[in-house]
Amino acid sequence: MQSRLAKSLYLGLAALSFGAVATVSTTASAKSKAKVVSTQNLKTDATTRNVEVTGTNAIYSKPGTVKGARIVASKSKVKTLAASKKSADYFRAYAVAKTNKGSVYYKIVSMNGKYRGYIYGGKSATTFAGGIQSANTMTDAALPANTTAYFAKPGTANVTWNAPKYTQYKASKQVKNTTPFAKDTLKITKAATKTREGSLYYYVEDATNPSVSGWIYSGAVTATQDTFDAKTDVKVQFKTTDGTLVKETTLAGLKADSDSKLSTATGTAVGKDVKTKATNDWGKALLSGTGYTYAAGDSVNVAAVSAAKTGDTITLFVTKNTNADTKISFYGVSSDLSQQGTPLTVYTTDKTADATTVAFPKLSASFTGANDAAYTANDLQSYLAANGLTTLDTPSYTDKSGAKVYTEYTFSSALAGNYSTTKNAKAFYTSTVKTGTSPVDTPKEATTTANTNYVG
Repeated sequence: MQSRLAKSLYLGLAALSFGAVATVSTTASAKSKAKVVSTQNLKTDATTRNVEVTGTNAIYSKPGTVKGARIVASKSKVKTLAASKKSADYFRAYAVAKTNKGSVYYKIVSMNGKYRGYIYGGKSATTFAGGIQSANTMTDAALPANTTAYFAKPGTANVTWNAPKYTQYKASKQVKNTTPFAKDTLKITKAATKTREGSLYYYVEDATNPSVSGWIYSGAVTATQDTFDAKTDVKVQFKTTDGTLVKETTLAGLKADSDSKLSTATGTAVGKDVKTKATNDWGKALLSGTGYTYAAGDSVNVAAVSAAKTGDTITLFVTKNTNADTKISFYGVSSDLSQQGTPLTVYTTDKTADATTVAFPKLSASFTGANDAAYTANDLQSYLAANGLTTLDTPSYTDKSGAKVYTEYTFSSALAGNYSTTKNAKAFYTSTVKTGTSPVDTPKEATTTANTNYVG
């Protein structure tokens, strides 16, 4: 009985002691919380207060050590923002708070406005430290050689801004639509890239309409003025049936269907005049080198032409030309800079071998592409490499001294051109005379369909 009472008293005292300790501990913790002793807005030039988070500290609704502070962005999230490659994740610092513990907290907001709160900034109210550091959201770049420019595609996309989007807090558009300024001449006076994305921007000045001046994506301006006039012109897009754009052009100065006089208003029916201009010969000239053909008599094209109105963009469909197996003329040259050379011919057993009779390998694959389509020098070189034509040899022959020799040709260069059954491609080779037996003296067996018809 006494033992049980003693145990009860002991446990009661222990519980009381623990409660007292807990109460003291809680009170001490509450007293240890920091208090804000001053808060002030930052007044320096706002563009000098662009910062990036370092990833070491979370963002809070109040200075982090102050009672009631809630997490706005966790330390883990802030680490992600610190590693971001997007300008939207830069921040602007706009206020600073000091605590009675001597710590400084900066109030910041992300460029996209998604995150706003306090972050630890070290011990000085004049230097960004701790969880943030100064950031250069733009990096200067070289001006283009030609500083005269025009809007490439006037409209609501890629307009001018007072600063490239997200490189300054609340960057805004100078104009919402550049169509009214399509004819204005722009002067590029600055160039810079977005530091994180690397995209190039130009600052353009519009002397005719100064309010348009501002930053614009470099791909949204062009050195060539768009002279399209919606009152008198129609844009034409040549497309394949799957929607692939092949070529674009403009039919300008069109006459109205109603009185055969120059149109003076956007939306004027001009189908009759378009029909007289959009002929097969017109299409052939425009599509030269594309490998496609326009047929003015195609029913779909006839309907599009007939319905044309000024200011419209009409689609005319084209068809791909049949493939043209293009022969290749091979030349031996003394320099890869020369486009002149000695023609190399196909060696056959009924010929006497010499320095220009090459034992061309027999092939099944032709150098081919849509008739009239352009090919590059690299296209031709790739064909030669894929078919073992970068090194060519003549059979052995006897030189003037009576020695047994052969000539080896090594690919040097090729010319661009257009696939054709009547005009040959051209490839150039440098030569080296070697002594001994040629590797082609014993010909390799070829498939029954292989031949040297590719040699022009």
